[in-house]
Amino acid sequence: MTAKIGVLTGGGDCSGLNAAIRAVVRSGIAKGYQVIGIQNGWQGLIRSDTIPLTDHSVSGIISRGGTILGTSRTDPVKNSADISEIKRVLEDLGISALVVIGGDGTLRAAHEVSLLGIPLVGIPKTIDNDVFGTDITIGFDTAVFIVTEAIDRLHTTAESHHRIMVLEVMGRRSGRIALAAGIAGGADEILVPEVQVSMDEICRSLNARYRAGKKFSIVVVAEGIRHEDIASTSVPEGDRDECGHEKFVGIGNYLGKELECRLGIETRVTVLGHVQRGGSPTAYDRVLATRLGIAAVDQVFAGNFGCMVGVQGNRIAAAPLESVVQQSKGIDPAEYARAKLVAGIHV
Repeated sequence: MTAKIGVLTGGGDCSGLNAAIRAVVRSGIAKGYQVIGIQNGWQGLIRSDTIPLTDHSVSGIISRGGTILGTSRTDPVKNSADISEIKRVLEDLGISALVVIGGDGTLRAAHEVSLLGIPLVGIPKTIDNDVFGTDITIGFDTAVFIVTEAIDRLHTTAESHHRIMVLEVMGRRSGRIALAAGIAGGADEILVPEVQVSMDEICRSLNARYRAGKKFSIVVVAEGIRHEDIASTSVPEGDRDECGHEKFVGIGNYLGKELECRLGIETRVTVLGHVQRGGSPTAYDRVLATRLGIAAVDQVFAGNFGCMVGVQGNRIAAAPLESVVQQSKGIDPAEYARAKLVAGIHV
């Protein structure tokens, strides 16, 4: 009987997921596996919602955004009955191992599931690029490309109207998108959750630009920053998603109003939102996802479970999920300081 492996995508979608699925399927078939697609993340395993994946079914999907398998934010370890159901479904389908493609939440669940005796290998994806154990995650490069393009477009209208343009980007706990795109797009202020900056500091910096004759500014802000004036704001349960994550109400709009009020300069706000998740992946993300998909199947074939494949110094390497989920990867303050050297006017 042909051995079977399952593949699922969990958490938020991003560009490059289909490229990873394609790589898992084609490399799996090459190693003699039958590949089963699990629809809508962990939820699909609980409900036995699966489809067979063949060479034909993944043809042409490398350039498509999103995930052909669908996704959800279901946490399988919240309910012991769900784990029992997952084990039953895997046994009924004859699936001997899983490839789990996800971000920190999905990989954390994968680690806990693996401790309960389910063989699996993780692949890191998240536009935030905050998963420990890999230099870069699937989806990050595409998100940065989209944000950089937005900054480039905002520059021309900001300069024409002598305005401050505030661009709010994704980043719940990590400001890596804001930092990378801010550097690439030549932003004048970059605000990230990892570094506390006061409104007075921001205003002094922007004022210095105007005194120096620069009559416009671009401010990039990650959605998860906690400004001093709203740091104690509580979030009602109704304003959280199924994983308990806060549904942000718009730090960009708050910041824009404050800047216009304090500086007396016309300010406009753009919130990119889910635009950053969608669309075709960049060439880099397609290649990265392909490399990681192949590597995940290699780990399954070798029987090396409970690990995540990632990029370390441009080489593909496996790291134990236990070490991955116990640490976080935020912005190094020194990295932020280097970005400040080339942004705006120094005061």
